[in-house]
Amino acid sequence: MEIVREAAEGVSTSVLAERFGVSPRAIQYTLKADAERQTDAAIPVSAVSVKVTASELEALDAVLAKAGIESRAEGLRRLIQAAGGVFVPDAQMAAEMARYRASLHEVGNGVAQIAKQMTQANRMGQGAVGGTSAEFSELRLAQLRGLARFILDSADEIDLLLRRRRDAMQLEATAALREFAHAAE
Repeated sequence: MEIVREAAEGVSTSVLAERFGVSPRAIQYTLKADAERQTDAAIPVSAVSVKVTASELEALDAVLAKAGIESRAEGLRRLIQAAGGVFVPDAQMAAEMARYRASLHEVGNGVAQIAKQMTQANRMGQGAVGGTSAEFSELRLAQLRGLARFILDSADEIDLLLRRRRDAMQLEATAALREFAHAAE
């Protein structure tokens, strides 16, 4: 994406918004959606190894079995994620919700741009039919703006919902880590 590339090169949001004919908010949402897409698409590429005693390994296996985790690798991955604040036991649901949120942002931005173009057409007299009445009434413009706000607010609500759910899972992960630490003793 040209917007993402230019923003990475240091071009300001306002300059990008003017160049692409969109609002600064649309640029910010685009950059945020790209950052989240990159995070969601992260693929594990590093390996971790650790030496433990036989009793430590038995304790680890017992805690993992109790939690319903089928492999040591998955257990360690969840512990690492929990330590980093991104404990997400259902990665597929999180990815789907992130895509849905990004789609809502795109639709909302599109509707906002339609309203902007309609306003410009009215200002330039292009909305007039036969020079007597405006094709794009103020009521229609207000309705489109309201629709755009609704869509963007819906996307923000989904984002807030995901953040709250992640925070709740973080608390559960912290409790699991405490239990895990006590079980090893």
